[in-house]
Amino acid sequence: MTEKKDSAAALQNALKVRARAKRKKPAFVRPESWKYDKFAVSWRRPRGLDNKVRRKIKGWPPGPSSGYKGSNLVRGLHPSGFEDVLVHNLAELANIDPVTQIARIAHTVGKRKRLVIVAEAKKLSLRVVNFKEVKEPAKEEAAVEETKETKKKAPAKKIEKKKSKPKKAEKKAKKGAKKQ
Repeated sequence: MTEKKDSAAALQNALKVRARAKRKKPAFVRPESWKYDKFAVSWRRPRGLDNKVRRKIKGWPPGPSSGYKGSNLVRGLHPSGFEDVLVHNLAELANIDPVTQIARIAHTVGKRKRLVIVAEAKKLSLRVVNFKEVKEPAKEEAAVEETKETKKKAPAKKIEKKKSKPKKAEKKAKKGAKKQ
């Protein structure tokens, strides 16, 4: 029992250390992206022979290195401290340990299957990371039908026809008549 408490305390401490280190970590930007619009800000590894960022010259922004790495205990964990597990169906949901793991529904899962997975997760008392409360499909369909009915009842607006513009030949003829 004390081993579990010690490991949980170590995990919480490591999460705090990771959060503190993350605040100090700079935003790594592509060298000279501030100088040229053609360069995106997103990081690209400098490979040039004389590149100042690659050579770690003082006064130039830092590049990513192993010194910014988090501790082994918490590397790859969700910010809540749980291990993130990707779920595609109910069978994968059944394999999750609620004490140490948290479910993340894959982006390829549709709305109907997503609702089934969330309902099953509630029964198993599992946490789901990327779930927003949505209405049930039956309620949504009823709302769509109501909007269709209201559109039918609305009076149709009369569309006025615009006067067609005179053709170029007619314009030229009028200009010629005015000159004479």
